[in-house]
Amino acid sequence: MAANPAMPTWERKVRVFLCFFGLVLSVYALHVELSRERDPEYRAMCDLGESVSCSKVFTSRWGRGFGLVQYFVGTDSPLNQPNSILGIIFYTLQLGLGLSLSKKAALALVLSSWVSLAGSVYLASILAFVLGDFCMVCVSTYVINFALFYTNLKRRRAVEAVKEKAG
Repeated sequence: MAANPAMPTWERKVRVFLCFFGLVLSVYALHVELSRERDPEYRAMCDLGESVSCSKVFTSRWGRGFGLVQYFVGTDSPLNQPNSILGIIFYTLQLGLGLSLSKKAALALVLSSWVSLAGSVYLASILAFVLGDFCMVCVSTYVINFALFYTNLKRRRAVEAVKEKAG
């Protein structure tokens, strides 16, 4: 893809970094959850104490389908996937759509980021006020989601500016 002078030069590198880091964290979260399901005594690297435990968070009811999907389809439904799977899908989508310079892709990036922010705020409040836990992996993904949102807003403005100059 040829560089577009109207697009922020930092945007592609930042997107790749954020999405890669988000994917690594999501895959790690899935690994922790699956390991804990196989072995209840499994202790993850991110389990630092009683109130700093990512495996406790990942294996809670809020670790699958945001704790909400189970009410609509049941806990054992294939639609009630771990949040980490949703993260893998989200970061892959962000990476793929980030390759396009179209207005529609820019809009999809912003809209999907809004959804991720809503999910981040919801899960952060569950983490703090319901579980009373601190999850380093979770908080890191919230930071990544906010950074991607900012990046996507910048992308959308740049794409709109290019389209206005061209048309």
